[in-house]
Amino acid sequence: MKRLALLGGGTMALIVCVTAMVFAGAGDPLATNINNFYLRGTQPGDLAPGNEIIIATDECIGCHHDEMVVPIYRQWSGNIMAHAARDPLMWACLDIANADAPQSGDLCIRCHVPKAWLEGRSLPTDGSAVESFDRDSITCNFCHRLVDPYNIGGNAPSIDAQILADLGGDAPIMAMDRGTPPSPGFNGNGGYVVDPYDRRRGPFPVAHNEDPIPPLVNCEPFHFATTFGNCDDGMGGPTGCGTFESPMHRRSDLCGTCHDVSLPHFSYNRAGTALVFNGEGLSHPTGNKYDMAPEQRTFSEWLKSDFASGGVNMGTRYGCNNQVVSECQDCHMPAQTAQGCGFSPERNDIPTHDFRGAATWVLDAIATHYGPNGPLPGYPPPSPGGPDFYEDVEANLHAQKQTNIAKGLACAADLEVTLDDSQSPGTDKLRVRVINQTGHKLPTGYPEGRRMWITVEFFDCTDYNTPMQVLGGYDQVTAHLDEDTTKVYEMKAGLDEALALALNRPAGISSHAILANKVYKDNRIPPRGFSNLKFAAIQAEPVAYSYADGQYWDDTYFDIPGYAVRARVSLYYQATSKEYIEFLRDNNPNPGNPQNRGQFAYDMWLAHGKSAPVKMAAYPPPAWPDCKVNPNPDYPCGNPASANGTMNIELKGDVNGNRSVTLDDIPGFVQVLLGADTDPRHICAADMDDSEAADGLDVAGFVDALLAP
Repeated sequence: MKRLALLGGGTMALIVCVTAMVFAGAGDPLATNINNFYLRGTQPGDLAPGNEIIIATDECIGCHHDEMVVPIYRQWSGNIMAHAARDPLMWACLDIANADAPQSGDLCIRCHVPKAWLEGRSLPTDGSAVESFDRDSITCNFCHRLVDPYNIGGNAPSIDAQILADLGGDAPIMAMDRGTPPSPGFNGNGGYVVDPYDRRRGPFPVAHNEDPIPPLVNCEPFHFATTFGNCDDGMGGPTGCGTFESPMHRRSDLCGTCHDVSLPHFSYNRAGTALVFNGEGLSHPTGNKYDMAPEQRTFSEWLKSDFASGGVNMGTRYGCNNQVVSECQDCHMPAQTAQGCGFSPERNDIPTHDFRGAATWVLDAIATHYGPNGPLPGYPPPSPGGPDFYEDVEANLHAQKQTNIAKGLACAADLEVTLDDSQSPGTDKLRVRVINQTGHKLPTGYPEGRRMWITVEFFDCTDYNTPMQVLGGYDQVTAHLDEDTTKVYEMKAGLDEALALALNRPAGISSHAILANKVYKDNRIPPRGFSNLKFAAIQAEPVAYSYADGQYWDDTYFDIPGYAVRARVSLYYQATSKEYIEFLRDNNPNPGNPQNRGQFAYDMWLAHGKSAPVKMAAYPPPAWPDCKVNPNPDYPCGNPASANGTMNIELKGDVNGNRSVTLDDIPGFVQVLLGADTDPRHICAADMDDSEAADGLDVAGFVDALLAP
């Protein structure tokens, strides 16, 4: 456990603890120090001398970048993986976490800034030792040096066994879920194992002496000659480092390394009924992520889905080169036809490296502050030496936002809308079904500030452009969502009563995520293959809501207002709610400092559209082209934003507007026929033959409506 030795005399722990204690109105901090956040895997200082993590622009860009035929660097440089250490939300969260649980910021830096973490710059845990060159986050070299901790399938590179043996007690353990019997859950929490030498791994078999006919690749000679450090030739002499096929790089457990997150300073009590603090300076007793407090379970949600157990044919939804979706890579890195490097032939199985997902406004914010037109007005430059990147990467970030919307969010869900009287026999309601088309919960990931909701617009016959009523309306100016009239899909966690009492804080839902030891709400829609028992085993069961086994959709019933003749339904996603960004601003442990990172995140949010909601799906739906017949690379699932049509919900004969045609409508119908009632909505309801007038020709149709079952 080499990491523990880096604490030194505990001076930083004292500083952070004192800062947290004087933080106005925040309650007491948890009595933690760096030892509470120890996790297995490669530790700081474990990389071989001279084999630090290479930033992409130092080496990888030379062979893996060409605007026309080699898109890997261009795609990578625009996505949030490449800029996780520039994410203003992460730093604002880290500040609050450090105040709530001293030195917990180490957890954030471990996954968001792995180069800094591995090279010993995660202390102090406020990130003040992080250098500008660390901010390239999840770099090519970091991912392609990852080692399979468990040798799944027995075909990992032969050198990996020695790497794992050298870790000793730091070697990761296989997480076992809470099922009966327990099942393997692989790794998580950023418990990565990194080759101490610059020996690179990838998803394809490597050609040594044979011709590189796909699936073989012939990259070893280039990598051998360009490795950053030196390997050992077996006789004590330096040599270049080899390249290896890594089956893990084709599997979802690679992604699970950082996309299953738990809080290791909590573990279950003896009864297994509550998550309790381990105690000051105590690392987790088992190291099993399922024995910790769950923060996010994206990988485990996939693991318990149909996608993990054989795959699902999704047609052309996530790309045309591979219609059966199984691994995370199939959706987030779908195969493309391209060259992998400047020396290789074109092939149709090159993974897309844009890691398409759900990041929206934050990509624009990063481009603004860290690019050539930065910094954000009122704030100092992030580095004295100039911008972190130039116009090419700035453009890639803006483009990636659109890719995430068009090829990520727009493909993640479908809407089905019908008239249904099952909830109120004889009176139709609008049934809105949201269908999860992903391999995890919808939405998934870090729960704070992320949400999805339904907006329903009703129109009467007097105006087909301006709604007569809006349910789930969102005000773009105030960033306020009318939650009371719709359903919001989200996860909410917080402190249980015992922990709240101990820390002099209120129990219940809280955005102080590092202290959250209980889930209070989780109505996010599960994926195909959902099972209540299986999801309970990974601490991801629905809370304050219910789904039946096998259900990967959710129905909401909306009352239809009288005289409504048309309806439009939209499903929206928002990455950062007003309530959450204001929490980050108002709870920063440096109050009064106009440039604290909570205020900075808020100002970035203001300057970039207040995290404008993205329309994920619409009903009536947009056209869905088959990309093999009608190519539409911008919106393979259709553009929900352009789907502004309405569905017909008119009920002819309902003159009194109660959504049923009964004897009670006769007096009103007669008044319209006689010209005594000139209300245009009443006239529309009485106009049974759509002649744009109510007259004697409508009587027969009205009688038929009265007699209809």
